[in-house]
Amino acid sequence: MVADRLERPARNFAEVVEIERSAHALAERLPELMLEAARISHTVTHGVHGRRRAGPGETFWQFRQYEPNDAAAQIDWRRTASSNHVYIREREWEAAHTVWLWPDLSASMQFQSTLSPSSKLDRALVISLAVAELLVRGGERVGLLGLTSPTASRTATRRLAETIATHADSPALTSGLPPAARIARFSGAILISDFLDPLDKIAEALKKIAGEDITGHLIQVLDPIEESLGYEGRMEFIEPEHGQRWIGDRVESLREEYRERLEAHRQGLREIAHRLGWTMMVHHTDRPATEPMLSLIAKLQNGGARNQA
Repeated sequence: MVADRLERPARNFAEVVEIERSAHALAERLPELMLEAARISHTVTHGVHGRRRAGPGETFWQFRQYEPNDAAAQIDWRRTASSNHVYIREREWEAAHTVWLWPDLSASMQFQSTLSPSSKLDRALVISLAVAELLVRGGERVGLLGLTSPTASRTATRRLAETIATHADSPALTSGLPPAARIARFSGAILISDFLDPLDKIAEALKKIAGEDITGHLIQVLDPIEESLGYEGRMEFIEPEHGQRWIGDRVESLREEYRERLEAHRQGLREIAHRLGWTMMVHHTDRPATEPMLSLIAKLQNGGARNQA
């Protein structure tokens, strides 16, 4: 639910035991989730390449007019002969692109209603692993934000899954906000979460990641019942992070106000992404995981929001 999360108190023994139990449960599910991610990556047609720009290479990139500091050997005489200008033939430099992934594993992501076949957490993991598989097959480097170094190894997806299982209780994955990390220019970041934290905290966390020539993509994952508040009558709601409880009578009477608040929160999230030059999409867990994958790959190929005027 859209509500301010309270500061996390010191963990007591019961919380530590619960975290350990959740970590073991996640480790047991990961092989199945990896198989689903592999199936999705094979289903989605991909063509994600390194950042395209002029440089050393074999593939034709573009013609441009000659400049005084250009070498004569770069002149394309055939193109020049058919024009009133002198043209340079540039080749494409296909540099490997580093993409940082961050799936939110906080307590709120464990939610799953009867309307969905998957929890938000499982869907975030499947999308993350499937994206990693596609990117590596496309010659890119991938890494887990705040946890691993980028790699283009064929075993990158398995390594990411192992890291997630080993660090399932790490604040880098469970705090509800992406960890502060220094990202090099021309890199990308794909952050997958329900993004229900207060907008000012989200904006602060994203500013620590965003920078010059960094493309970012936010995927907000929600259960369909979170979108509609499809409950009736008297209901008890439990805040997943700290166990706070609230009982509402005639929950259906709150539906309109709830939807307005959710949409206002989402619009604020869109504005944060727009100010950073990033993109944002919404995915519901009752929909196929291939849907955000196809949309995301189109955005990656187009270079992110900055190139989508």
